[in-house]
Amino acid sequence: MKKIVINGNRPLTGEVSISGAKNSAVALIPAAILADSPVTLDGVPDIQDVHSLIEILEIMGAKTTFTDNTLVIDPTEIVSVPMPKGKINSLRASYYFMGSLLGKFGEGVVGLPGGCYLGPRPIDLHIKGFEALGAQVTNEHGAMYLRTEDRLHGTRIFMDMVSIGATINVMLAAVKAEGKTIIENAAREPEIIDVATLLNNMGANIRGAGTDIIRIEGVEKLHGCRHSIIPDRIEAGTYLALAAAMGEGVKVRNVIYEHLESFIAKLQEMGVKMTIEEDMIEVHPSHDLKMTTVKTYPYPGFATDLQQPITPLMLKAKGTGEVIDSIYAQRTKHIPELVRMGADASIEGNMIVINGPTQLHGAEVVASDLRAGACLVIAGLMATGTTTIYNVEYILRGYDHIIEKLTALGADIQMIETEEEIEVAK
Repeated sequence: MKKIVINGNRPLTGEVSISGAKNSAVALIPAAILADSPVTLDGVPDIQDVHSLIEILEIMGAKTTFTDNTLVIDPTEIVSVPMPKGKINSLRASYYFMGSLLGKFGEGVVGLPGGCYLGPRPIDLHIKGFEALGAQVTNEHGAMYLRTEDRLHGTRIFMDMVSIGATINVMLAAVKAEGKTIIENAAREPEIIDVATLLNNMGANIRGAGTDIIRIEGVEKLHGCRHSIIPDRIEAGTYLALAAAMGEGVKVRNVIYEHLESFIAKLQEMGVKMTIEEDMIEVHPSHDLKMTTVKTYPYPGFATDLQQPITPLMLKAKGTGEVIDSIYAQRTKHIPELVRMGADASIEGNMIVINGPTQLHGAEVVASDLRAGACLVIAGLMATGTTTIYNVEYILRGYDHIIEKLTALGADIQMIETEEEIEVAK
């Protein structure tokens, strides 16, 4: 177990470079097993989720090397084996192996996925998509059994809800299916374009990724290739919020502005001063912030993964604001922890109400999920005194070298081994 200790209320300056996108990497790695020769991924974030996926690959017989954010996956000797439940339970994105195993072998056994608890996130859409392609899917003893009597066949699939996970999983299953697959009401996130780009470079025939209709012509074989992962828009948004809250001039590099338009628009609405260049955003010292209301939507709307990181910044603004998460209504576990730090915030139904400005003070707090952990790190850097964050394993799941990056900006932050165990209420 580890904990993070922060001595806060220190101005931050300098530059930070954004790593490759976590939400791309965790889909690209399972996608690589569809190839018949090695795949090289550049810009892979050095995070726990990636290491867990690598362990799963090696259990399946793949050979891997991971050095300096470059991951080489050789799937030539891979076999379809039941996914190890311990790794699956700790990692929600492990469900992408369902699509890739179906696409490669026509069968697979994958434990029910874990990851951050954000309330119900059923995989019904994934299963519906697989079944439409001709697979039989059963839940047996806590594992998903996927089978097909013959090659999967293309079809028209309408997503009842916009789901990035289901869209990617159906893409993975459909790329080698016989005939044409059309996914309607598809998610449009940049990470979907990233996965489609990799698959097309491997020999797939996918059109329309990034729109709400994706067309896939099945192919017989896929080959290895080299692919660079897009920058992590959620990590970028986290550092932009932090820079707005405590920065005295911070440059955030390796950013794709178009992936963050709704988030940046919200920061500008609050009065945050920024200079935006092609792949860099400089956040200038910002004072007298205006309160705002945040409501999450599927991309290109305000990302649900950024509602928690922006919350501490809202505590610096004057007035009353609201946060409504229309994607994951139960994504509110960070609020009681912020209240422990002195925040004037409350949960009213499916809405978070924030009153500001408030000066936070250090406290002992618990990260309940990945983005709640990022929220508490920002709050700790804003607070007077010392903040101790427990359950930081959640944070390490998604933020590459976060301690080193924050230290380089001038933060007084360290990670310490501890034997203390903290339970998170679900």
